[in-house]
Amino acid sequence: MPLSWLKRKFQAFELYTVDVVLGRRADTGAVIYGMFLQTLSWLFSWVVQLRLWLYRQRILRDHPLGCLVVVVGNLTVGGTGKTPVVEMFARALRDRGRKVAILSRGYKSKAPPLWKKAWYGITHTDEPPPRVVSDGQDVLLDSEVSGDEPYMLARNLPGVVVLVDKNRVKAGTYAIKRFGCDTLVLDDGFQYRPLKGRLNLLLVDKTNPFGNGHLLPRGILREPVKHLKRANYIFLTKSNGRRDPELEALIARHKPDADIIECAHKPQYLQRLDVRPGGPSGRQPLEWLKGRRIFAFSGIATPESFEKFLRDLGALLVGRERFLDHYRYTPEDLEELYDAAERERAECLVTTEKDAVRISDAGGSPLPVYYLRLEIEIIRGAADFDEAVGRICFPQNALAAEAPPGVSGPPK
Repeated sequence: MPLSWLKRKFQAFELYTVDVVLGRRADTGAVIYGMFLQTLSWLFSWVVQLRLWLYRQRILRDHPLGCLVVVVGNLTVGGTGKTPVVEMFARALRDRGRKVAILSRGYKSKAPPLWKKAWYGITHTDEPPPRVVSDGQDVLLDSEVSGDEPYMLARNLPGVVVLVDKNRVKAGTYAIKRFGCDTLVLDDGFQYRPLKGRLNLLLVDKTNPFGNGHLLPRGILREPVKHLKRANYIFLTKSNGRRDPELEALIARHKPDADIIECAHKPQYLQRLDVRPGGPSGRQPLEWLKGRRIFAFSGIATPESFEKFLRDLGALLVGRERFLDHYRYTPEDLEELYDAAERERAECLVTTEKDAVRISDAGGSPLPVYYLRLEIEIIRGAADFDEAVGRICFPQNALAAEAPPGVSGPPK
């Protein structure tokens, strides 16, 4: 049986599971499958609660590293727009003179081969160091080895160290000793308890805050909604500018003193993928999309939001293709996409920046291939992102801000 056939069947099953979890299917099979997932969800909930109890009782312990640790995370899997927030936060801290390292687990990154691990174990007595995606000067690894988000952050953040390791205590210690970092940004770290954050920033997707309210795998929650209380600041992402009294009441019920910062992901420009070094920049303004026939494709948690951006900018979506989150495109996938775009008489293909880092070569496309660049804009809770950073990490410099509990002066 061909491996490619098995791969496609498995991907189809994964997509079916996502549809059941998100309530996109209501047939008999989906209902039965949903009941099975609910049973697993109860088991997952018990494990989550037990783990948190062990940390509260100090049976499992965290490891303070003696520097400012900022945790950016969420209660749900995927789709909150976390990477642009991490990027803007790290950039603002860097611009204020901090020596910043971003610590990531490198989700869906390619692990070193077994022989390499074995050889290191034979020739060394210590653990292997974390993967250095960026030393603050150069990007040292590709997206396959580092993971999508770490590579994208490293590429967009000169002057910021980016490390990948599942053991982020080890990665943080390495960042301090090897690079002299004084500020650690823990990417997707709300559930990572071994490294305790001084500040916990929780992101909530305003368009779909907590899914169907169930924990994994029946829903999208990693832990119960009541754990909002662990956050110091709550970022409402993907906002349309309108208040949501019901969501704010839910947050207030679990976190009465919540400091809410509302933000939106704003498209900035289109960047062509197959630009050659030394050639034209390949950048197009957003107005270029208006009235154009576009074929969209993406492998992200919430493709609907990406496609809506394109429509709102005036593009005519003549076709679309959705893949699983973090899907790594093969040459065969790209050929099929190019063929489909030509059949629909599209003028170009457009994807997301996250997807762009997983495309090794777009030079074979008969049509231009672009990605849509997004950045964060604060619309409530601070005049701009830099002020938000000042309020959170430098409270003594913000007249209207109160220092978070336990922080009486500049972070050291």
